[in-house]
Amino acid sequence: MLNKQEFNRIRKELLVYEKRREELIQLSRDIIRLSKQIIYSVHRNDIKNTSKLIRDIETKVKRLPIEYSETGIINVARYEYVEAMCFFKFVKNNRIPTKKELCTDVDSYLLGLADLTGELARKAVNESIKKNFKNVIKIKDLIEEIYGEFLKFDLRNNELRQKYDAIKWNLKKVEDLVYQNSMRK
Repeated sequence: MLNKQEFNRIRKELLVYEKRREELIQLSRDIIRLSKQIIYSVHRNDIKNTSKLIRDIETKVKRLPIEYSETGIINVARYEYVEAMCFFKFVKNNRIPTKKELCTDVDSYLLGLADLTGELARKAVNESIKKNFKNVIKIKDLIEEIYGEFLKFDLRNNELRQKYDAIKWNLKKVEDLVYQNSMRK
């Protein structure tokens, strides 16, 4: 009744699919780990280590297929990569790379930018402790700019909307920090 050879082919096809899926999950974990290490290195101003980590992550990100997003961890890896690279480029070059420069999709880019504001708020606190108040204002201006651009979107109730709300809180936190610093002067 059933074509047994067809089921053998299906089993082989599923095995190949599962093997590729597991490889992509591990690759995504590696990218997430490297993203966190990059952010940590940037916070510590360890540019030498950061440069090595950047080379590692860029090699791995190239292996992530753009079209494959069936596994949630792959999406997380993409936007964690965006967050880490944007943070590094801002601290190093005072600029945010474009979506095209990062070779990423719209969702990953926007989610990464939204998460970036949390790291920027943390950096602002550290800069305030060091009494680098101009840097705190520069960071506030960037978060304000990101928030202004997100305001122009019609975001629905999804992950991007939730992260948009976090941008508002990060902006408020840094605005409060700027205010406190201005009161100390």
